Amino acid sequence: MNGTIHYLNTDMDLASPEDLTGLAEAFKAKGIFPLHVTQGEDGLWYARFEAGENYDQPETSIAAMLTVVESLNEPLRAIWSRCTRREFNMGYDCGSEPWAFEQGLSNALLGRMAALGASLRLTLYPDRVESAEPGRRP
Repeated sequence: MNGTIHYLNTDMDLASPEDLTGLAEAFKAKGIFPLHVTQGEDGLWYARFEAGENYDQPETSIAAMLTVVESLNEPLRAIWSRCTRREFNMGYDCGSEPWAFEQGLSNALLGRMAALGASLRLTLYPDRVESAEPGRRP
């Protein structure tokens, strides 16, 4: 890291009592990549997606994922609606520069998220030296 605050990406996280593999296939077919789709020990299904590296702003990344959700056929849209977690998680690497850093989401995008029952989360990763602990992000 170079000590600069910057946006990394946005993950879309889902949890459901239903198998999410069909939903994951539909997202993948439309360019939203599943990072994992697994059934947890608690019996719930968990999936994480991202729009890819072509998005340098959370607005455009989230909009791309919402467009796919809005285009789902009824059976897949019903699975989306029954998910117990529908969350967009914006990730940032933190540092000491610039003095102020801000990004926002438009009211139109927030309205689309709300209409689909999605929530928003922020993850801030601390600035770390290159010799970080094993298994942790430098």
